[in-house]
Amino acid sequence: MSAAPPRLFDRALVRRRLDRAARAFDEAGFLHERVAQDAVDRLAAIMRDFPLAVDLSARRGAFGRALASSDASARIGHVIEADVSAPMLAGRAGPRVVVDEEALPFAPASLDLVVSSLGLHWTNDVVGALIQIRRALRPDGLFIGAFFGGATLYELRRSLMDAEAEVTGGAGSRVSPFADPADGAGLLQRAGFALPVADMDRVCVRYSHPLKLMADLRQMGETSALAERHPRALTRAVLARTCELYVERFGEADGKVPATFEILTLTGWAPHESQQKPLKPGSARMRLADALGVVENPVPRDED
Repeated sequence: MSAAPPRLFDRALVRRRLDRAARAFDEAGFLHERVAQDAVDRLAAIMRDFPLAVDLSARRGAFGRALASSDASARIGHVIEADVSAPMLAGRAGPRVVVDEEALPFAPASLDLVVSSLGLHWTNDVVGALIQIRRALRPDGLFIGAFFGGATLYELRRSLMDAEAEVTGGAGSRVSPFADPADGAGLLQRAGFALPVADMDRVCVRYSHPLKLMADLRQMGETSALAERHPRALTRAVLARTCELYVERFGEADGKVPATFEILTLTGWAPHESQQKPLKPGSARMRLADALGVVENPVPRDED
């Protein structure tokens, strides 16, 4: 019997913070808009139909809006919006369902497409969630998912940790960990996806003050929801010193400060016999020398 994955995140707290953020989410939803448009652009380049799709971690519907203004919409039939937060799904038409990404309700081989926009990084078992998605896809179904990568908010994390160590004499984790981009394709392979692809988009957002960044994170519902929360509340002294260090270390000539968001996008297909398979070693039908148009000279062997 395999061991249960570690409980990194308090899923109930994740939901409550998203519920709270829903009303003003669009005011800070620029990253979701960017990710949604990227997913639609990828779909526009794929010349095939997807009769039934799920927009997982739909939040306030950025993927649906981006899809509606794209030619790709003609090849996608019904889209079910799904989110762990009911308030995020409220107030718009179309099929919607409240789901927990850690326990998806979709029947095996029932979907043609699953798009996930900046939600799966809050799951305690990312590979387990990906396995559920792969099982819900029909053979040759497509998954496109975006996660926050490891360099996300490194300026804030460094400033906060050093400020707390300086003010209190000790520091603990207050910012959630993020996926390592180098592990992206491996996550898909472990979940059983075929033809895995991972790529990274690094976004630098400039703020007038670190407190503006923190306000945006609250409006995104992206403040820390670690299960093992810091034993001490964040004090005004620590927060003030964090802002000072942030500005000192990362402030730019015009007085603004940058915040890095690393977005890792994974693309994989549910296995199907029609998909291209890698060639076995030694099975090539053309010599490399012939392909390059050069003469192949044998390597001389040493004589005993």
